[in-house]
Amino acid sequence: MLNDAELLKLFLPELLIEYFEIVKFEEENQILHIYFEEKNTAPKEFSSLLLQSKGFVPEIMVDDFPLRGKTVKLHIKRRR
Repeated sequence: MLNDAELLKLFLPELLIEYFEIVKFEEENQILHIYFEEKNTAPKEFSSLLLQSKGFVPEIMVDDFPLRGKTVKLHIKRRR
């Protein structure tokens, strides 16, 4: 059986699911907030280099298409 996060993955763009993980989601006043953090994986071109994560850039918020009549806000944090 699918949990809530796996179910959300069926409605979100594949590219977003490939490079980001869902940290949390919550519903507040008919608004669904979904929080993403970029995965800590290096692109193939840089696999031979030693890379370090330096934290995250400030979070951005994107308005997405409504789901079941609820406004959807995507909160996205990218790595430096």
